[in-house]
Amino acid sequence: MHLAISLNIAAGKGHAVLDFGQVSSFVRGAEAAGVDMVIISDSADKPSSSPFEATTLLAALATVTDRIGLVASASTLAHQPYNLARRFASLDIISHGRIGWNATLRQNPREAGNFSRPEGFCDDDFRRRAKEFINIVRALWIGWGRDALLFDKAGGRFHDPDKMQPLNHIGEFFSVRGPLNVARSPQDRPVLIMSDPAEADIDLASGGADVVLIEGQPSEALKVAVGDLKRRAAAIGRQPETVKVLATMALSSEPDVGSLQALLESSGCDGFNFVLPADIPGLQSFADRVLPELRRHGIAGQGQQGATLRAHLGLGTGGAK
Repeated sequence: MHLAISLNIAAGKGHAVLDFGQVSSFVRGAEAAGVDMVIISDSADKPSSSPFEATTLLAALATVTDRIGLVASASTLAHQPYNLARRFASLDIISHGRIGWNATLRQNPREAGNFSRPEGFCDDDFRRRAKEFINIVRALWIGWGRDALLFDKAGGRFHDPDKMQPLNHIGEFFSVRGPLNVARSPQDRPVLIMSDPAEADIDLASGGADVVLIEGQPSEALKVAVGDLKRRAAAIGRQPETVKVLATMALSSEPDVGSLQALLESSGCDGFNFVLPADIPGLQSFADRVLPELRRHGIAGQGQQGATLRAHLGLGTGGAK
């Protein structure tokens, strides 16, 4: 049973903008309650009241937390794969292995206009480009062998060339030589998350994602979606338990714990992802009232076993091959 919290840090209408002290206080409270990970949303598609860029916020949160997983959303449209791989690998080193990337699989024309693509991509091109982007990032993360970097000043050896794997990727949309100019990270690969994949993206999610978030659905539909993802993962040689499926639920009031437990049992999902807005009283109420109740019923507080986010989630090392 795993529990994630997706925190939209952009202030809604009528809500005050969060400052770092408020965000970090809430995340530390979630950590104390045994939440596996907090997912910070991010978007460049419109004028926003979001006070922070998500990956920068993760770096700051990593210095004031010790166990909780820290995940940032980042679009394949708004980054180059080399820079994004480098950033998340660095964050994983800073946090001692608690980082995840929520890969955004949908494009927004307004966001594309901020990155030299005012017309965006057609859906097929966007999908092929996203798949190529994600595969490059995953390959760059393991471009260095675990003990490839020697830092041997006396011997004049920076690395063992036999343990370096340049990528030399030339594809339809990207050309990337590699390897990264940062070390291999504690998790080998930061945890890869995909949210609510469309039907055309299910194979990509079942083949590469460590965690798939599925928007709230009736129990039977959720059971079908979970079973489909795990069957497709098994069909390509993955152990089904290495892809975790969490049901995403937006919370506007205190959840019915009995209904959550029933949904867990009937759907076969691995836990929940609760979406919370940047509403300070709402966050306080969730931390003070909802989290203790979830913990009392075993829906929170079972995570954070082991040092890394992969260990919390029972994913093993390195992710899908």
